[in-house]
Amino acid sequence: MRQFIVEADGGSRGNPGPAGYGAVVSDAATGETLRETAEYIGVATNNVAEYRGLLAGLLAARELDPAATVHVRMDSKLVIEQMSGRWKIKHPDMKPLATQAARVFPPRQVTYEWMPRAQNKHADRLANEAMDAGARGERWSESASTAELHAAPRAAATPEQPGDAAAGAARVRGALAGARASATASGTGPDAARAAAQPDAPASTAEAEAGVRAVGGGAVSGSAADDADVRAAKAVGAAGAVRVEADARAASAEAGVRAVGGGAVSGSAADDADVRAAKAVGGAEAARVEADGRAATAEAGADARAADVVATPGWAPADMGAPATFVLLRHGETPLTPQKRFSGSGGTDPSLSDVGREQAERAAAMLAGRGTIQAVVSSPLARTRETAGIVAARLGLDVGIDDGLRETDFGAWEGLTFAEVRERHPDDLNAWLASPDAEPTGGGESFAATATRLAATRDKLVAAHAGRTVLLVTHVTPIKTLVRLALGAPPESLFRMELSAASLSVVAYYADGNASVRLLNDTSHLR
Repeated sequence: MRQFIVEADGGSRGNPGPAGYGAVVSDAATGETLRETAEYIGVATNNVAEYRGLLAGLLAARELDPAATVHVRMDSKLVIEQMSGRWKIKHPDMKPLATQAARVFPPRQVTYEWMPRAQNKHADRLANEAMDAGARGERWSESASTAELHAAPRAAATPEQPGDAAAGAARVRGALAGARASATASGTGPDAARAAAQPDAPASTAEAEAGVRAVGGGAVSGSAADDADVRAAKAVGAAGAVRVEADARAASAEAGVRAVGGGAVSGSAADDADVRAAKAVGGAEAARVEADGRAATAEAGADARAADVVATPGWAPADMGAPATFVLLRHGETPLTPQKRFSGSGGTDPSLSDVGREQAERAAAMLAGRGTIQAVVSSPLARTRETAGIVAARLGLDVGIDDGLRETDFGAWEGLTFAEVRERHPDDLNAWLASPDAEPTGGGESFAATATRLAATRDKLVAAHAGRTVLLVTHVTPIKTLVRLALGAPPESLFRMELSAASLSVVAYYADGNASVRLLNDTSHLR
């Protein structure tokens, strides 16, 4: 039976604040890193991020071998004690996450151990990489990670002593494998990797493995993304060291590291991947691995990160359990809706019109016919509470209120048409259209601030309603933002979605953190 070690960590810059997690799955016998995973999860607490890291690590281990035994090591005393059953779990945000984590493997296959923070550097670095990527509006990429390279080598585990997860293995990613594959195809370019053993160490301890995986474009139209992963293993002898040096450079237009077809990302760009990795010291000498690959062609297309974001969710494992499914209902019409006036959370807070109430009734009838809604949560504004009340009465449910679902505050633009804003505040409008960080005139809320708020609200509701189908009655910007975040789409996509009054959209959220957009702007019940 295989034995895995899962090291996990999570962090929040603000507690709550922008948060992320990291997890590592290693072979308990050899210390070889088998899988890394990390993700930016929006605004959350440290403890929620730590539980998300634990869950991700266990799911990754199960993908490798569901029959394996797993030893979990974390520096969170809270998570270790709660998952070991010695402490009670009282916080509502952590209960569903702990329940999901406990169901990944049969309890007899998993053990837990607390370790000092200084020994959890690999997972900690992954979590910080994910948070850094989130701050840039990007998704963490395993191929660009250098977390393992900066984690200190540790001894491999024995059956009696599980030990640490990452023993003496350094990974060189991305650039080398892409350059090697491209050079082979074109008949040009240097050798992709060279491994040389020093006289004092056996040659078998130096090994490089290059893998190139093509990722289908998914929601991004065009060709596939190239994701490269190169593993270099270094074992250090008692009296000497193994030195592995890899150096590959793309010397022609065909030597691209990663390429994505233009598709939804317009234009073309060259991807510049540079992975530098680290020094493992053993005996009297040091090991150094350096890889450098450069793409210099217009055909390199857009960044492969775009494909990573959209390709993964659709291929998640089938046995993760029921997702948390959000049925997103935009409120019915108000007197301002047909006039296309800005109507956010800082205006007059209008109620539904007669047309809007009829739309809400039709939505209620359709949802009652399906019989799948298990809870109703509404924005606090009058038009959404009224819509939610009509639907909930038909379903026999109560309405919960969540302030995080409120519409964006449009400042001085509240009640104005787009043309009127263009006439009165042209510079502010242009800035707002160009940047998600720009605020409407008069101190309104930027789209970036709205996204941060919605990400935190999403995470809270997903944790509270794991495996359930929940109706969220909200507004144009919140629904578009949830869809955008689920797709990993850029902020400007908000201007490219149509969302009618009383329309329905659906997003499902899975235990591994991925999401699937199942429906957008359905108005069939209004016809």
